[in-house]
Amino acid sequence: MKDYIKIHENDNVIVAIQEIAAGETVKAGGVQAVAKETIPAGHKMALCDIAQGGEVIKYGFRIGNAKEEIAAGSWIHTHNVKTALGDLLEYSYEPAPVSEETTSDAVFMGYQRPDGKVGVRNEIWIIPTVGCVNNVAEALAKAANGRVEGSVEEVIAFPHPYGCSQMGDDQEHTRTILADLINHPNAGGVLVLGLGCENSNIDVLKPYIGEVNPDRVKFLVCQETEDEMETGGKLLDELISYASKFEREEISVSKLIIGMKCGGSDGFSGITANPLVGKFSDLLISKKGTTILTEVPEMFGAETLLMNRCGSRELFDETVKLINDFKQYFKDNNQTIYENPSPGNKKGGISTLEDKSLGCTQKSGSAPVKGVLAYGQRVEKAGLNLLSAPGNDLVASTALAASGAHIVLFTTGRGTPFASPVPTVKISSNSALAGKKKNWIDFNAGVLVEDKDIDETARELFDYVVAVASGKKVCSEEAGFHDMAIFKQGVTL
Repeated sequence: MKDYIKIHENDNVIVAIQEIAAGETVKAGGVQAVAKETIPAGHKMALCDIAQGGEVIKYGFRIGNAKEEIAAGSWIHTHNVKTALGDLLEYSYEPAPVSEETTSDAVFMGYQRPDGKVGVRNEIWIIPTVGCVNNVAEALAKAANGRVEGSVEEVIAFPHPYGCSQMGDDQEHTRTILADLINHPNAGGVLVLGLGCENSNIDVLKPYIGEVNPDRVKFLVCQETEDEMETGGKLLDELISYASKFEREEISVSKLIIGMKCGGSDGFSGITANPLVGKFSDLLISKKGTTILTEVPEMFGAETLLMNRCGSRELFDETVKLINDFKQYFKDNNQTIYENPSPGNKKGGISTLEDKSLGCTQKSGSAPVKGVLAYGQRVEKAGLNLLSAPGNDLVASTALAASGAHIVLFTTGRGTPFASPVPTVKISSNSALAGKKKNWIDFNAGVLVEDKDIDETARELFDYVVAVASGKKVCSEEAGFHDMAIFKQGVTL
């Protein structure tokens, strides 16, 4: 295993893979420096003197400016480097040549739906229209799980605190996300559970949902029935009977839509897990599949890399709007645009938002951008898509599912047990985390600093995702975890 790595030939820092002791000599790219202090694993050390105000270079790009003069061999972190980012920016379209490789098709065992969509799970979902009926939804799911049959895997309730006392775009977003989940093909059947007096009641929600198969989607207004548990149980039995007839069959991976997200990142995330997911994304896209990258605030500082991969001026303009609209959201709420990275990120070795973003966006691989999606918008174009959503783990992962992702790949250096409405594959950036939290971590990317080949590992990750799409449960599913969170932005009445 390497003790440290210089990621790009133009970098003026190295990243410690193992803790570097004070006095240890580091040699990288023809440059030699002696550590002036202990450099924790995942953290950066200066390879040369950096003047006050000078650029700190990692991944071949500036990750910030030195707050003070930094001597070669010094630990570089939040105490001596600061972000160089500004507010709303103007961008120029400078498209870079992007190759689009095509590789042979592969298949997974999934569920073909009558409307042409495909699913990787055959579950029954209970979607409350309002938080007032959350407990009813969970009680119905618990009771119905004793009656599942055939290929139905589980009955799942998705409680949330919204659906009433909301205004404007905030209420619209809630209705859109609920409708997206109701139409998600991982659900073989859906019970839409309303109270009756809420703003987003079932009659209001139906136009957002669109035309439905009445065998697949049932509606229940609790205020209009004498016993919602009895009536709901009967409706769930009908849904189970309908969905139980679906069987897994061979489906091309070109039908797969995979969301990409990171959380609890550390200094290894941009070296192992995120580049690995980028390789996976390129591989799936080469087979005509689709990936979605989100967490817009964690694109700040690396956004031009994505903009230059837009195949048209129109896509470029949409990406600029994606970035600047999210910055404006911060400004409208009188918040600092660059209030990032998180305490856990910093502990793991990430010093500035540019540092985090340049690592984060590596999940996008090298494929061209084919689509830019508003929050709640469903994906339409195969290939790499960018989705407007915040960095919050639960909110962003739910947004990915709502946009059509069958599975979410979630890279992490710190670890987390959370789930989302779809199978959520946890990919560790380091082997220590994978070893410690076997009940959380599904795939270990930490082997990449143990001299494992990234292309070989990407193929292994691809095979693992195919297995998950074919029915293999991830750790959070085995634990029975299913989370859902909506992006709350507006006034609560």
